Amino acid sequence: MRLRKDLEVRQVGEDYVIIEPDQGMMDFSKVYTLNETAAWLWNSLKNTDFTVDDVVKLLMEEYELSDNDHKTVEADAENLIAIFKKNNLLAED
Repeated sequence: MRLRKDLEVRQVGEDYVIIEPDQGMMDFSKVYTLNETAAWLWNSLKNTDFTVDDVVKLLMEEYELSDNDHKTVEADAENLIAIFKKNNLLAED
């Protein structure tokens, strides 16, 4: 899977939002906010093909987690990807 190329994450104060820079007028009914970890992941994954395992690996390495945390991290990664899919933030194949 791949993130949509036409979307960018921008920091606004302490928040992170996903925007469509090419959009003429911003549709504020479709603003997506991310926490710091999700924004870091977005920037780490943009312009790459990735799997749930890739997301898990990034998180495990970034936060220096042990193998004991793998199932929790995998569930979190699957949940985040499901949210991205539900909100049409992934590129269509």
